[in-house]
Amino acid sequence: MKPIEHMSLAELAAFVWSHLNKCDIHCVLSGGACVSIYSSNRYQSFDLDFIENISSNRNKIRLALAEIGFHEENRYFKNPLSKFIVEFPAGPLSIGSEPAKEIVTINFSTGSLALLSPTDCVKDRLAGFYHWNDLQCLEQAVMVATENKINIAEIERWSRVENKSSEFLIFNNKLSR
Repeated sequence: MKPIEHMSLAELAAFVWSHLNKCDIHCVLSGGACVSIYSSNRYQSFDLDFIENISSNRNKIRLALAEIGFHEENRYFKNPLSKFIVEFPAGPLSIGSEPAKEIVTINFSTGSLALLSPTDCVKDRLAGFYHWNDLQCLEQAVMVATENKINIAEIERWSRVENKSSEFLIFNNKLSR
């Protein structure tokens, strides 16, 4: 197995996820790390946000991650050999006012990884743009949408539910360029 210090963000995410899964801790990768994976690192995140499907005892997570060299510092888990940190934001796994629609699993040499689908990743980033006017999130959504197959009709539907149809048009116009 590749040493942790040489793992890419995606490889480390798969390594951590596979270990957590073996320890009966079920979670999904979300946030900027998904953007990094789906944009071939055009956007580089340095944190792995895992949302648990069913909340575990924090001590169970702490013990499982300690087995692979991570220690808790405040709310983050760090490994001295890696520049990436692991975090467990509060669940449930939702995007705006709806639950995530599709979770995909990707295999790497370091293990398997459950993460938001490209479409849900775009919606996750657009939520930041829609609700906080975060232009970096808009650019990340465009990156993922241009490099992956997405369901634009689903994104438009979700945008209407979020009362953000005019903001969706901004996103859609950027895609058309």
